[in-house]
Amino acid sequence: MPVMEITVIPMGTGSASMSHLVAEMVKVIENKGVKFELTAMGTIVQADMETLLEIARELHEVPFKHGAPRVVTFIKLDDRRDKELTIEGKVRSVMEKLK
Repeated sequence: MPVMEITVIPMGTGSASMSHLVAEMVKVIENKGVKFELTAMGTIVQADMETLLEIARELHEVPFKHGAPRVVTFIKLDDRRDKELTIEGKVRSVMEKLK
């Protein structure tokens, strides 16, 4: 199943604070019922590709709904088709190699 890392950056809001917008974006993801991890610099989401792209579009719109005049969104997609891909599996693979 594909994994997406997404970072949404509102610009021109007049404030350096973003936690209220991040909270709104987390609610969007929670309402989709998909697996996700909130990180300090973005959010990782695991779902089918169609759902990931839908989530990305909806998250990109959140800052606009709160008055941001400009939004920059960074998306990284990892779509592995030769074996199962999960958020935990990606981390576990690196941790095993550190031993």
